[in-house]
Amino acid sequence: MKPKILLINPTITSARSARFPLAVLTLAAAVEARYASRIIDGNVDRGFVMTALDAVVSERYAAICITVMGGPQLLSAIAVSKAVRIAAPLTPIIWGGYFPTICPDAALNSSHVDFVIRGQGEDALLELLALLEAGGEPAAIEGLSWKDESGHAVHNPDRRFSAAGLARQPLRYDLIENPGQYLKATYLGRRTAGYQAALGCRYRCSFCGVNAMFQGKTALPAAERLAHDLGVLKQQLGADSITFYDHNFFDREAEMLPLLEVLAKFEMPWWCFARSDALLNLSDHAWALVRKSRLRMAYIGAESPSAEMLRDMRKGTQPEQTLAVVEKCRAMGVTPELSFMLAPPHDPEGETERSFDFIRRIKRLHPGTEIMLYIHTPLPPRLHGGSHAKQRPVQLLRDSAGRPVVYPDSAAGWAQPQWVDYWCHQDAPWLSPRLRRRIQDFTTVLGCRFPTITDIRAPAWQRALLRTAATWRYGREHYDRPWELDALKRFVRLWDPRLASL
Repeated sequence: MKPKILLINPTITSARSARFPLAVLTLAAAVEARYASRIIDGNVDRGFVMTALDAVVSERYAAICITVMGGPQLLSAIAVSKAVRIAAPLTPIIWGGYFPTICPDAALNSSHVDFVIRGQGEDALLELLALLEAGGEPAAIEGLSWKDESGHAVHNPDRRFSAAGLARQPLRYDLIENPGQYLKATYLGRRTAGYQAALGCRYRCSFCGVNAMFQGKTALPAAERLAHDLGVLKQQLGADSITFYDHNFFDREAEMLPLLEVLAKFEMPWWCFARSDALLNLSDHAWALVRKSRLRMAYIGAESPSAEMLRDMRKGTQPEQTLAVVEKCRAMGVTPELSFMLAPPHDPEGETERSFDFIRRIKRLHPGTEIMLYIHTPLPPRLHGGSHAKQRPVQLLRDSAGRPVVYPDSAAGWAQPQWVDYWCHQDAPWLSPRLRRRIQDFTTVLGCRFPTITDIRAPAWQRALLRTAATWRYGREHYDRPWELDALKRFVRLWDPRLASL
């Protein structure tokens, strides 16, 4: 009988918004030849901590593996780690995912985390499980952070990017209870599935954890693999639409064309992340396939109206490309969903107001453009703990009172409300109360004047009521303290795609 591991996806969203737990499903596929897996998903099992406790008490596991993103998932990851540590003190607890990759020292600075796997975790996990079973030296495992006998954190060299996962066994949806519960009614269709085709992203934006995970590399799947996986989702599970969680779906056109041909055959409405420059560089033939495939919306990182700011973020695009891609998407029947990073540390008020003006310009160009507003929160300076890695130099950041910003040195510190908001790009220490209120008010007026088309709950009359009530404020640029809109929101709950996905 194979030894067994427990794979846990801690709660990060509501059960209504839960999508397939792709991280733990991917790990289960990677270790399947040598280990049996049990998956616990905190997004659908609201009592997942007790479920995990029952599991480790009733059965022996070679390891407890927990995927952790910064923000709200960190709180639930800490809760389940503490609980299983007490119930099964000798069972190794392994953290992987974005948070421990970016903050390995903080993740290990607790008594309930034994090992951290940085970056891609499949091969490192297999090697670590073999070591735990047979004994050996942890220092030999690339991408692993661990504690020595004195309790000090040790960070092995980084593991190189690997595309091997794209050729592994398909995901085992039967490992999760009732796979159909993950197919949700959305703007795209009645049974929308979450799926990831490619790995990584070749760009290195300073606020994005993807470059820390994948080191600025990307790899696309074979067309046959995509066709097989979409066939399973559509024919076996009943999906009628797809949300692609690829970090940047459109890459080089020559490599994308076989994938677009597959999507054009399935004709399942879909949503994805994209870049303005990549979309603008698509040929007419590629766009014809995009239209046939029924791409409904593309999430594009506009980030800023400032070319200098985009350069500082290492975005690699220009404001003019944002305007051009809005026009292109409009002509092609694709809704552009633009994200903006407001209030950067060096000039939070000035850059925010310039972004507001740019957003208004976009809305005049194409009112149907979706707008997503975030706070620009750079990654913590130590992107990883690789012993041979060069640390990225960062400017000294100061809060709104002029004091140096000091990042937490533990997972518990990062789980405090102000740092959860920081991780989610919802707040930052350098925002003054006035600017924080200004952003909140603009977001309210903009959201009421242009209710998102992804909201399938609110009836048409409610959306019309919001639009009408917000028209005069938006038209006169009078955003401050929209008390009447706040009152309306008590009865008409605005759908926030940042929190609820599609």
